[in-house]
Amino acid sequence: NVILRKNQYQKFSDDSYSLSIAKNMIRGKVYNSKWILERYTRDSPLRVNVELLKEKSKLLSKDYIKIDSVNTASQLLGIEGNAAQNYFSVYDNLILNQKDIFKFNERNRRPPLDPTNALLSFCYSLLTSMCTSALECSGLDPYFGVYHVERPGRPSLALDLMEELRPVMVDRFVLNLINTRRITKKDFIQKENGAVLMTDSGRNTIIKAWQQKKKEVIKH
Repeated sequence: NVILRKNQYQKFSDDSYSLSIAKNMIRGKVYNSKWILERYTRDSPLRVNVELLKEKSKLLSKDYIKIDSVNTASQLLGIEGNAAQNYFSVYDNLILNQKDIFKFNERNRRPPLDPTNALLSFCYSLLTSMCTSALECSGLDPYFGVYHVERPGRPSLALDLMEELRPVMVDRFVLNLINTRRITKKDFIQKENGAVLMTDSGRNTIIKAWQQKKKEVIKH
């Protein structure tokens, strides 16, 4: 739809317009990150560090409020980075089973250096593909976004769209795979350079679980 895409390019080239959309996307991301932490304090109070999770949840609430006063994309990037650091600093607390295998210290990628990061990276790629497909089906250009910088071959708008979906669609999904033992040590291999990769059988298990998750009907 050339008319729709022309309109997209014109509007997204307006910094103030793009920032207003990006702020809402990051609001969603911070809110959902906070929701994940609070969900675990309610569901597993005897197995997680409740006080620590509540402390990080309060910090995420502050980051959420700060978004209102943001005037530039760089300021928004700083708040998002701070919120992500607070959130992932306690992600290991949410791993309730197989702690010896899926110990999580920090987010790393390219390449992932532990099984949990390998899982996160693979599932983020699944979510990116899903968002790219949804944008193409709607007639929008997935490579011209409002928050992520445009680069050749980078679906910037798809990365924008998936920001608020990361915690609920991927982070919680990965925790479920680990805590229910659907993914185990045998699903990973470690290379000589320290990179941790998934086996073919491990990827197949995840893809099947991912497709099943997409079929869930949520009532609210």
